[in-house]
Amino acid sequence: MTATPLHLTPELVEDPVRGYADLRSRPDLGHAVLPGLNTPARLITRYDDVRAALTEPRLIRDRTAVPGGTDMPDPQAELLAQGFEGFPEEYLPYLSGHLALFDGEEHTRRRNPLTRAFTARRVSALRPFVEKTAQELVAGLAEREQADLLGEFAYPLSTAVICELVGVDAADQERVCGWIRDFAYGDGSRIIEGLAGIVEYTKDLVARRRAEPTDDLVSALLADGGMSDDEIVTVFFLLINTGITPPALFLAHGVLALLDHPEQGELLRAEPELPARAVPELLRFVTLVRIGATLYAAEDFEFAGTPLKKGEAVTVALFGANHDPEVYEVPERLDVTREFGRGDGHLAFGHGPHYCIGAALGRVVTGVVLEELFVRRPAPVLAVDRADVAFGHWPGDGFHLLSLPVRL
Repeated sequence: MTATPLHLTPELVEDPVRGYADLRSRPDLGHAVLPGLNTPARLITRYDDVRAALTEPRLIRDRTAVPGGTDMPDPQAELLAQGFEGFPEEYLPYLSGHLALFDGEEHTRRRNPLTRAFTARRVSALRPFVEKTAQELVAGLAEREQADLLGEFAYPLSTAVICELVGVDAADQERVCGWIRDFAYGDGSRIIEGLAGIVEYTKDLVARRRAEPTDDLVSALLADGGMSDDEIVTVFFLLINTGITPPALFLAHGVLALLDHPEQGELLRAEPELPARAVPELLRFVTLVRIGATLYAAEDFEFAGTPLKKGEAVTVALFGANHDPEVYEVPERLDVTREFGRGDGHLAFGHGPHYCIGAALGRVVTGVVLEELFVRRPAPVLAVDRADVAFGHWPGDGFHLLSLPVRL
């Protein structure tokens, strides 16, 4: 291990071109300590190397599956210890059953029923609900002198979409959305109450859908038969953790990026077909999940010019890869007309077996929001000076908006 790993600050993570320049220019993989952590890992920053790592079978997610075990340093354990501190033990299995932590057959067993239930038809059928909800939220906020586009628009929209997708009954949505807010993005004072409420409600919802199926995700998972009841509850937490906070923050960061580049917002309004084309560029430019899950070398082998030892921790800089100057012309420039080749053209949704299940839904919601905020009405205007927009930091991942005050 190198004696002096690079200690990444949130400010370095926030600068995806220059912040990773030293690591990107090395012939091998350097060691880095992620923001808020103390344990170093090999950090992959080049686009092609990140893609290769995400499909490399010798880089696994489940550290306990390393043959013979390992005592190598583990940043993921440090991160999980921070994230789960204080949670009642009986609820931890619902939180630790994240698909990102499994490999091979177990990952396939858990993921396939969800993939089969997440059909294009089901995603497409949600679009009218997304449009109606977005329009109602904007109409209410437009009547006020200023509004928080993150807390009062992006979070409620993402939460409502997940509740609708899962099948939370209309009469229960306000209560369940309250628990989700307390658990996922509140002030932290009622996080345990939110966790308990979601678990007990979802258990009851599974029992009710088994007795009387409807056209929702829970009913589809029950009909598939590939998951236990507890695993379906875990899926709800997977959707809350990956389908609410990251998308909500992405929407807010995406709007802020367009406000920082007003000429790009004008292009969206001038060219009706452009909002849909702009979605992949915004995903690339923002890349809300900056650092991917920790990977572990299952054996000694060489990767990207670097000898890896069995059990050694490796992680991928998705934000850095999406701003790799070898792949993107002027990567720090937001260009909603940027042409991409086949596929996504970016790694914001990951790559390979762990590619984001909700990618199609994310594209739908983003397209609706761009049309609602930049095409159907005048663009939002920041209600504070740009320097006063507040950011916070997550351990291991860098920076994120705390609020986005705007006038609509």
